[in-house]
Amino acid sequence: MRDFIYAEMMIHVPVCTSKEAKNILIISNRAEKLSEEAARHNESKVTVITCNLNEVSSLADGTYDVVISEMPSDRAFFAQVNRILKVDGQFVTTHPSLDDVESNKILMTTLANYFKIIMPYNIGDGSTALFCSKEYHPTADINLQRADMLDGLSYYNCDIHPAAFAMGNYIRKEYLGIIKN
Repeated sequence: MRDFIYAEMMIHVPVCTSKEAKNILIISNRAEKLSEEAARHNESKVTVITCNLNEVSSLADGTYDVVISEMPSDRAFFAQVNRILKVDGQFVTTHPSLDDVESNKILMTTLANYFKIIMPYNIGDGSTALFCSKEYHPTADINLQRADMLDGLSYYNCDIHPAAFAMGNYIRKEYLGIIKN
């Protein structure tokens, strides 16, 4: 997969859904491209930490509007993300393939303890990320001006954004009652 597609979709989907993405946290051991994409949002302060629960635990409560994570996740990690997100924050994370139904159902059920909206979305090569939000819906609350005003993008745009959430009927049926939209 082209790295720019992954980075653009991981960053711009949650940032362009957020009402104000002033503080963005990236949790990754290889955050260079993600950081470059986040920097396109001039109004945002970007913080990068490594995939380490102790680093996440040391962050202040209610600080971040958006958290993007490539960290392997468990209940303790999600509790920390919930703690550091603002009351209307968005969280995007990598996850097992949607074909791994049981693992994803466990993951999404855990995330449902913290987020009103949990939706997988296509990140460009047939794989998906999970979009989780405490308040805003990724297709109803997209900030079109923010999405359209980004310069120099190779993939992401305001048409790709909602289209990324389209899922086949077999996925909808398999995850009925688990995906929260």
